Amino acid sequence: MTARTVEAETVALLVADAVTAPSMHNAQPWRFVFRPGDDTVELYGDPERALTRTDPDHRALHLGCAAALFNLRVSAARHGLGARVRLLPEGSPPWLLARVSFGPAAGGDDELAALYEALRRRHTSRLPFADEPVPPALLDGLRAAARLEGCRLTVPGAWHVQTLLGLVRDSEQREETDPLVRAETAAWTGGDRGPGPARHDGVPASAFGPRSSGGPAAVRDFGRARPEPDRGWAVFERRPQLALLGTPGDTRADWLLAGQALERVLLRATADGLATSMTSQPLEWPELRWTVRDPLASTGHVQMVLRLGYGPAGPATPRRPVTEVLEVLEVR
Repeated sequence: MTARTVEAETVALLVADAVTAPSMHNAQPWRFVFRPGDDTVELYGDPERALTRTDPDHRALHLGCAAALFNLRVSAARHGLGARVRLLPEGSPPWLLARVSFGPAAGGDDELAALYEALRRRHTSRLPFADEPVPPALLDGLRAAARLEGCRLTVPGAWHVQTLLGLVRDSEQREETDPLVRAETAAWTGGDRGPGPARHDGVPASAFGPRSSGGPAAVRDFGRARPEPDRGWAVFERRPQLALLGTPGDTRADWLLAGQALERVLLRATADGLATSMTSQPLEWPELRWTVRDPLASTGHVQMVLRLGYGPAGPATPRRPVTEVLEVLEVR
């Protein structure tokens, strides 16, 4: 009988680290299944947590699950384990997104392990950043991080940043006129102010950040769907430092690569002392998404718009307990 490499208790620790990943509206649309007999963890998308109006093709769901997959790889490396990943295994159920086989640590795992300290420090910040530009050396490091996951990170010029801000404004106006989008957003936000037990998902009002008093800001204003009377106002950066994460194609496999690249970039930025947030609103409208591309760069299909800078870290948002997202199968 072959000796087992990883115990269920260790897998629970790995999954607890994995679920610190970001996901759209903090819906946490993932489910893990551990098969002790062959030392594998399967990652499933959870259709019950899909955003059917805002993310009808489940692209954002794949990104969030893949970000959790990257965190699983980081945690495995930190615990001295190698993780061999197969995306979308052939002949598997449609919601099985990846199968991870654990074994001895392999070359390159030290670089993953070095990102571990940033896992629980990375939080989306919807607060104003300083106007201080991000140094070119740090941007080069973020570009390299994306390339390691088979993706491309580009930094648009000032004129295209203004285009992106206009697209954010356009997408916000579309949201305001779509009652289904407003209802879906409201269902996933502000749970910390309502009656009943505390939620383990969604975006709490404490993470909304202030309202922008100086024109459109490159952050999603959840207060539009869930008004909070005690929210303040603030002036956001005049020239936000944005970056576009893109893939050559736009298939499910591309989305899973992009989600892992997204998390590697976010963790690298956090380790470098940067605050981060994501701007996905223009990507949620097919008629706007293609316009997000920087025509001066070969971005391909934009999967996420990132906002980078120097500023306060955002508050932690709730996470579902491991017992809700991890199933350990019996050895037969």
